[in-house]
Amino acid sequence: MVSTIHSCVLVGLTGFTATVETDLGRGLPRFDVVGLPDASVKESRDRVYAAIKNCGYTYPVSRITVNLAPGELKKEGPIYDLPILVGILSASGQLPTPSEKSAMIGELSLEGKVRAANGVLCMAMHLKKAGIEEFFVPEDNAAEAAMVKGLRIYPVKDVHQLADHLKGVKLIEAAPHTEYKPEVPESLDFADVIGQETAKRALIIAAAGGHHALLIGPPGSGKSMLAKRLPSILPDLSEQEALESTGVYSVAGMLPRGDAMIKNRPVRSPHHSISVNGLAGGGTHPRPGEISLAHNGVLFLDELPEFHRDALETLRQPLEDGQVTISRVSASCTYPSRFMMICAMNPCRCGYYGHPTKSCICSDHQLREYRKRISGPLLDRIDIHVTVAPLPYEELEKRPKGESSAAIREKINAARKIQAQRYAPYGITTNSQLTPALMEKFCTPDQKGQALLKAAYDKLGLSARGYDKLLKLARTIADLAGSEEIQAAHIAEAIQYRLLDREELI
Repeated sequence: MVSTIHSCVLVGLTGFTATVETDLGRGLPRFDVVGLPDASVKESRDRVYAAIKNCGYTYPVSRITVNLAPGELKKEGPIYDLPILVGILSASGQLPTPSEKSAMIGELSLEGKVRAANGVLCMAMHLKKAGIEEFFVPEDNAAEAAMVKGLRIYPVKDVHQLADHLKGVKLIEAAPHTEYKPEVPESLDFADVIGQETAKRALIIAAAGGHHALLIGPPGSGKSMLAKRLPSILPDLSEQEALESTGVYSVAGMLPRGDAMIKNRPVRSPHHSISVNGLAGGGTHPRPGEISLAHNGVLFLDELPEFHRDALETLRQPLEDGQVTISRVSASCTYPSRFMMICAMNPCRCGYYGHPTKSCICSDHQLREYRKRISGPLLDRIDIHVTVAPLPYEELEKRPKGESSAAIREKINAARKIQAQRYAPYGITTNSQLTPALMEKFCTPDQKGQALLKAAYDKLGLSARGYDKLLKLARTIADLAGSEEIQAAHIAEAIQYRLLDREELI
């Protein structure tokens, strides 16, 4: 007799319906798993055997063949333990066969408990589209899977509970739909920052429009301090963005157990020794990297010139496209990677080039070599370049109180709401995502602004990309001011954030 149980297989974040077919045939007792299983899937036979015996069921003495279809997709991980066990017990007549509209996943312990799995949200989203109505998941993953509307999620604690449900003895109560409520992250407050008004304004604009920013200044000037307070002013995470970010963290196995979803914008701050695969993602079986974990959030690169050149260059394409494709012999995966990149760097190796009181000890050669660590194409993709100068004693002594993060966050949320409403028909949410066609529609400055923009283009020698960055920045500044039209004042403010061209960095 052949038993068929539905399950799911993931390739990156993309789900595919999998079928676990179990056949009990004649011949010498053996257990074969076919259908491109990896080592952890092949080990299921030992876990399933122990779970069946320890749960009081009879392990059939026959030739057991388990086929994981479709055969061309690689099956990874222990998530097929539960459907294999149910398939064996169903084929041997010890359990009823589950409904054709149901699917299940779960790793088994030797005593029959069901352990949590990775990527459950992505699986649930696919199965809902595939017409599945019931999804049996580990109890720890139930709240995560219940984010998908229209799919009944049954949390399974152990084999006995599932068996009672299938027999109709005691039905499992379906998990309630998980409602999304954004949270304000606990973070340091912008009110603590003394001075640095230009840098603070630059980060406010970056957060309002989703722009990339580079902070340049000597050690101790406040670059890292500003970056650490950036999460406190980031706009609320929408439900769709929360689903996307949660899917990435779930597949990566980094979603905290018990947490149904990501409720704050992710902030990732990798060390400068990170490899290409660690930053962009990769491995034998491609996994998400830091740029995908920062999707819909912030990627903070402190000491930017100290990062490996090849790692930095991998950022160029994701910064433009908002996604990264990792190709391997075994699979090709595309992960989302639309993030705000905030970078910090010293003006030179010793850190004191241009300092008002301390002398720089770097030679001209060292200055040139330090400059070469950041390529022109990468720098051109950063919207905002701003200096963070040392504070004078008088300003430190007075310690003026700045605007609070809560007040700034309200302004940023208002600007984001304007953008979301404006671009709702076009499938984008922020000014940084504007296409050339949309820029022509929404980023036309007034006559004075157009003249100022032309003068800046000629004088600064901007690239076409730099020109677009200026217009997008001006659009965000206008949104923060509540202006529908881009005026000359908005263009002028945007220009000052592009004055630090590559030749003027050092």
